Amino acid sequence: MDKEKRDKYYILLERLTDYINDMNGFDHAGYKTVIEEICELFHISKGSTEFYRSLSDERLGNGDIMCDFDNGKGDIAVIEKRMVTPSKAVVKGFIYQSKDDIPMTEEEKEKVDIMLRSIIAFVARKRLQRLLETFAYNDDAGYPNVASYKRFLDWQNEQTGLVGFTTCCLNLRHFSVINREIGRELGDAVMRSYYRLLSEIVGEDGIVCRLGGDNFIMAFRNGYMDTLTDIFSGIPVAYDKDGENRVEVSASVGLFVIPEGFVLTGFDSVMEKIIPASQVARNSEGAAMVYFDERMMKRKNDSVRIQRLFPVAIAEKEFKVFYQPKVDINTGLLVGAEALCRWFHDGKIVSPAEFIPVLEQGPDICKLDFYMLDLVCADIRRWIDEGKNPVRVSVNMSRKHLVDVDLLRHIMEIIDRYEIPHHYVEIELTETTTDVEFKDLKRVVNGLQLEGVCTAVDDFGVGYSSLNLIREIPWNILKIDRCFLPEDDKSQYDTTTLMYKHVVSMAHDIGLECVTEGVETKEQVDILKHYQCDIAQGFYFDRPLPVEEFEDRMKKGKYDLVE
Repeated sequence: MDKEKRDKYYILLERLTDYINDMNGFDHAGYKTVIEEICELFHISKGSTEFYRSLSDERLGNGDIMCDFDNGKGDIAVIEKRMVTPSKAVVKGFIYQSKDDIPMTEEEKEKVDIMLRSIIAFVARKRLQRLLETFAYNDDAGYPNVASYKRFLDWQNEQTGLVGFTTCCLNLRHFSVINREIGRELGDAVMRSYYRLLSEIVGEDGIVCRLGGDNFIMAFRNGYMDTLTDIFSGIPVAYDKDGENRVEVSASVGLFVIPEGFVLTGFDSVMEKIIPASQVARNSEGAAMVYFDERMMKRKNDSVRIQRLFPVAIAEKEFKVFYQPKVDINTGLLVGAEALCRWFHDGKIVSPAEFIPVLEQGPDICKLDFYMLDLVCADIRRWIDEGKNPVRVSVNMSRKHLVDVDLLRHIMEIIDRYEIPHHYVEIELTETTTDVEFKDLKRVVNGLQLEGVCTAVDDFGVGYSSLNLIREIPWNILKIDRCFLPEDDKSQYDTTTLMYKHVVSMAHDIGLECVTEGVETKEQVDILKHYQCDIAQGFYFDRPLPVEEFEDRMKKGKYDLVE
């Protein structure tokens, strides 16, 4: 290798080194020019590199092949290099010559080998950086993730600020039904098409990222709101190549329009706005789009306060049982009661509407239910010991309990701890919304029946599976929700009246005791009598009573009926 060629080699090596180590950005055109000059200097016909994410990908040939020079005459591989990175990615490099070219000397091969090693190390670094970017800013399915969302907000805030932007959190409505109907694979295709549609609308002026499952977060300029509103409201999305088979996809959306003076102090300063709004939207039967306002922040703070106070309130016995009587409207006899929870805190009563929905968001509601059952059983035990005549008391159990495979055992342990006859206890359970919950509900009710504990289906008619619920599960009592109770001025042919009439008749025909809730007027009592629903619960007879007052009612045992 003569001096002139050696000198040129060192110049090219220095230039190559500068390009692959440039921290200000990669000049691909300059890099490619150097590669071409190197190949010309050493009579190389082709140079290529291969990148594999793992050893198994290498075995399968599942990798990326890159070629920066190829004159179409490369016949013979004269140098091959393979490197395994610490993360077990594999990078290979190949140098080819034509069989008609002058073979490289050993010194020349050594020089080319040094360059090839440098190129392989460079390729490994660049590709691993790209993989790191992919893993850091995309989820397993390839959707941009929360980190991408944070980065966009930070970048946009740095450029021109966030005023003029809207952020939102959306949940694809009833997407589990779509997955069930067309299968998860096609469901995934539908979700990706919906995502692409949103992304194409906002373009570079926004971002769409997946939180997980069928939940997404977005940021976009306000000018796109009208178009996006149409998409959120519902749009048909094809799930086959021809576009003939389509499903309707809509979203529940919580939005926050970024106002003047808003300061982005971190990711949470946006999420604390859009998450509460999205939860309201998701739980709403009406509007699927809900805008954040300060009242939501107050509700959120109230929820946090309730969750913080709950363990102390349980320990300090701040929750009390109130009993609302159930009355036989034909005889006036007190035949039962429902145990209702009242929270006394700092000398005030906290409304159940304030704390029950909060506790139902997590496992605390189950702790409260068992606490209430314990108090009721303690009262029944005391009534028996004092020679009173107890009535059957119903205790509500949240749907949250159904995930507990030992629910039946937990209920019976509390009842049997007080050694009370099982027939004095009634467990009220609400309708379910999923097949899994239905199976669990059926298992629990069957188990309670075998133990001689009465069971009632609460709020009958509010859900969507009512008929199947009473056809397959052996309840004792059907509690008709007040929404089915006809109004005083409705005719006997009104839809509500007809439905009430036939629900009561059906309950009797299949052997269920029938209780109507929310009875407040003499006219409503007359309606119950007319349609032969014998038991009423409501303010007409009594509000929920503290235990002392309820004991007075038990002692009397009967209500005066007005004819």
